Amino acid sequence: MTPAVRRAADIAAAQWLRAREAARRHPVRAALVLPGLLLLYLLVLVPLTPGTDDLRKAKSEVPTRVLSADGVELAAFKRLNREWVTLDRISPHVVNALIATEDHRFYQHHGIDLRRTAGAALSTLSGRRQGGSTITQQLARNLYPDEIGRAPSLHRKAKEAITALKIEAVYTKNEILETYLNTVPFLYNAFGIEMAARTYFDKPARQLDVLEAATLIGMLKGTSYYNPVLNPERALGRRNIVLAQMARHGKLGGAKLEALQKRALRLDFERQVEPPGPAPHVAQLIRQWLIGWADRNGYNMYADGLVVRTTIHSKMQRIATQAVARHAAQLQALANGSRKRGQEMPELQAGFLALDPRDGHVRAWVGSRDFEREQFDHVSQARRQPGSTFKPFVYGAAFVQGFPASHTFVDQPVSFASGDEVWTPRDVAPPSYEPMTLRDGLVHSRNSITAQLMDKVGPSRVAQLARAMGVRQSKLELVPSLALGTSPVTLREMVAAYGTIANGGSYIEPILVLRVEDRTGRTLEGFVAQQPEPALPRASALTLVNVMRGVIDEGTATAIRSRWGIQADVAGKTGTTQDNSDGWFILMHPQLVAGAWVGFNDNRVTMGSWGQGARSALPIVGEVVQQSLRLRWIDPKVEFDIPRPRPRAPPEPARVHDPVRDFVNDLFRGILRQFQ
Repeated sequence: MTPAVRRAADIAAAQWLRAREAARRHPVRAALVLPGLLLLYLLVLVPLTPGTDDLRKAKSEVPTRVLSADGVELAAFKRLNREWVTLDRISPHVVNALIATEDHRFYQHHGIDLRRTAGAALSTLSGRRQGGSTITQQLARNLYPDEIGRAPSLHRKAKEAITALKIEAVYTKNEILETYLNTVPFLYNAFGIEMAARTYFDKPARQLDVLEAATLIGMLKGTSYYNPVLNPERALGRRNIVLAQMARHGKLGGAKLEALQKRALRLDFERQVEPPGPAPHVAQLIRQWLIGWADRNGYNMYADGLVVRTTIHSKMQRIATQAVARHAAQLQALANGSRKRGQEMPELQAGFLALDPRDGHVRAWVGSRDFEREQFDHVSQARRQPGSTFKPFVYGAAFVQGFPASHTFVDQPVSFASGDEVWTPRDVAPPSYEPMTLRDGLVHSRNSITAQLMDKVGPSRVAQLARAMGVRQSKLELVPSLALGTSPVTLREMVAAYGTIANGGSYIEPILVLRVEDRTGRTLEGFVAQQPEPALPRASALTLVNVMRGVIDEGTATAIRSRWGIQADVAGKTGTTQDNSDGWFILMHPQLVAGAWVGFNDNRVTMGSWGQGARSALPIVGEVVQQSLRLRWIDPKVEFDIPRPRPRAPPEPARVHDPVRDFVNDLFRGILRQFQ
């Protein structure tokens, strides 16, 4: 409302009050003046009510749809829990009950029933308050509660009447019925007749019989008071009144009415919960982002029919969701089986992320094992210690400094001063006290080798490289133990950083939204990945890939080959934190980088030996990548730009001493020498 319109309304209201006072003193003069003042008052109210453009927009309100890259709907952002159904998909019993009960002259008036309004006014003046609103007037209140209000005043009734006249000018009668039935509330977060039918009778609106239709229409007089779940006797009485009104106006026969009124009230009640969709954590992120985008660009995300197209691969997303749920449930069974008597284990959680390293497009994002029970996002919100999955940053920094993969350190216990403390990293396997190359140190995840390398490279260079590669939101402590992943990070950061390795050392910010369209398909704004940022020299990145291939071929992640049968060119790293609080695994392919984290929300709750990254997180990633290769979503023949090393030849079996065989061999060698 503009200041000028508001000022005019205030002046008109003041004049109306003065006119009423003058009418008491000079009734004859008032009889001549009041009609003109009343007309002026109504004319002033016209701009204070919704315009015809607003009415047309309300009639065509369409929620925002979020689509995957392959066109599958991931989410719909509705203002209310409502599914709009056309009038031909609503049972005729509903329409008959509504008109007979609420507005039986609906087809004869143009928004205001003067006979009913006059009757309601007389009843109210005599002390018996009675509603006189038509269906159209009720629709005006439902559509515009803020503009019209619900105060029991003549001012509100006047605005309601004017809006009803405008609605009748814009909508046909059938459109008014359809809009009314789709916007009226029915409690339990059910808006509209379709959701009401599902909530109270577990069926669509088109299948409602006359008793069910009468029960729902009866609720409109007071949804809480006539709630059939909590107040069945009141609801039954009100239902029978609706049936009587239908008989009175020729929609039911008298004999049928009597039989129907004797029937019991039968419900099949179930609250309607909006399904989370195939990528609920993605939808949650996009909703938060779209609120700001729509506000900046002048759009209504609940009404303007926007279409948000994402990078998500719907089939990969489905497989990833199933893999997270299945493997987390198996691990939960192990956790429950290992608990102490009287101890209750919390729910194990997991997160998964997959992206294309070539352009940063996110292909699958699973934030928890079950969104309905856990909305916290373990991909972008949870910060956990990454364990050995952080080690590639140490080795990458070393390769940048000129260390070759063949450089050796002695595999032995080491200690380093860290402030006032002494840090002594330990390995699960005992030290060999033999020289070990950097390659084997990373392949076999030796903490002693990594710690010695960190001492040479320095925590600041390692942290700087990790930030350049993608760990950009989490704080990294510049201490020697950073080498073993003691600073908490997010799964999103780690997968993005491994994407940098797979992309030849160039970092690309992960991207989730490709473009926003209007309801006609016209692009309102498009989004492309940022230009690649050099983070790691290409030669160092390829050396790192080559070394991390060994993790798959002979190191801690050989199950990728042996169990999941993946023979494509892949590289990766497992990670396990102290006391098996966190399990990690990230796998790289030239066209896909996928990572998973597994653990409890409370990191004081630890997993057993089954919590190691190779046993907890690896199966989730293995299943998704296996299916992606099998279904050719990624090319199994594509390889990194560095030749794959030949598999190491197995050692020859020890020779067993055989005197007879040795005598024969010596004899033949002696004879051969005679002919040389």
